[in-house]
Amino acid sequence: MSSTSVLTPEEKEHFLTHGWIKISNAFTREQAEEVTANMWTRLGMDPNDQSTWTRLRTNMPGHRKFDPAVFAPRAWAAICELCGGEDRIDPASREWRDSLIVNLGDAKHDGKPIPPQDLPDWHVDGDFFVHYLDSREQALLVTPIFTDIVPNGGGTIICPEAIPKIAKHLYDHPEGVSPRMTPRGEPGFEKGQHEDLSFFRNVAKSCSNFVEATGQVGDVYLMHPLMLHAPSSNALRRVRIITNPAVSLKTEHCFDREDGNYSLVEQVTLRALGKDRLPGWKATGPREARVPERVRIQEKMKQEELKRLAELEAKKAQQAKEGQQTVSAAA
Repeated sequence: MSSTSVLTPEEKEHFLTHGWIKISNAFTREQAEEVTANMWTRLGMDPNDQSTWTRLRTNMPGHRKFDPAVFAPRAWAAICELCGGEDRIDPASREWRDSLIVNLGDAKHDGKPIPPQDLPDWHVDGDFFVHYLDSREQALLVTPIFTDIVPNGGGTIICPEAIPKIAKHLYDHPEGVSPRMTPRGEPGFEKGQHEDLSFFRNVAKSCSNFVEATGQVGDVYLMHPLMLHAPSSNALRRVRIITNPAVSLKTEHCFDREDGNYSLVEQVTLRALGKDRLPGWKATGPREARVPERVRIQEKMKQEELKRLAELEAKKAQQAKEGQQTVSAAA
């Protein structure tokens, strides 16, 4: 390991072989508690009453942002190393938010985990752009863990075996595919059809090796951007909280570098395709952004959260006022 490398040779090889690594103890429990402190108020749920847990999974909007280089320095250094250096990363993506993803399970699956192949929500991240093999918008899949996650306790299920299948699909379609992998020009490519997850479900059903992303508060999973993954059914109904901050590059991935200085992410892609380099491949369609339905839903959710937070603050203020009046009367 070089003096400038934060990753051990073993971690690098694990990423090259499996497409993911886990950085342990990247931040503290106290930091996690600060980020999640008002979560239940924002959700409008009671942590002690599972009858109020009306959603299996909630992708919450963000209110606050913080610098990962300060919040979780080793994780940020590892992110930079996997992407080929901080100079390749878009500075705007040096940002984490309290956009918590909460998996509370479902009563009908209590004690009965759904097998990985049968999970309904398999996908690859990046619902906000048209995908190419070299897309810069989602350069790494990052998952900080804000609650301890035990087996069957809500951890994300990942499928390293699927990376070559996704990479081959993108390699074969330089014209670009929708966020749900429909090639340009085919029915379903347009944004109104982008919620269909059948492509990803079929890929998952063709695979047999899956990994459950368990861990402790403060661990951070770093995964190849083409990592197929799905929320588990959380059969134990334990509270599971993560986030998925996107990492973007300044320019697209390059698979034909004269100096051979490929990032570890680029090396995984090339390995997945069985290639040393791709001298003839280039995207042939336009780079296009998408505005997912998720954005509209989260904006509405944010306004509801702000209302609940304001009501809580007003209640605290009233209680404090009444407490002062009681003290004055006693005096």
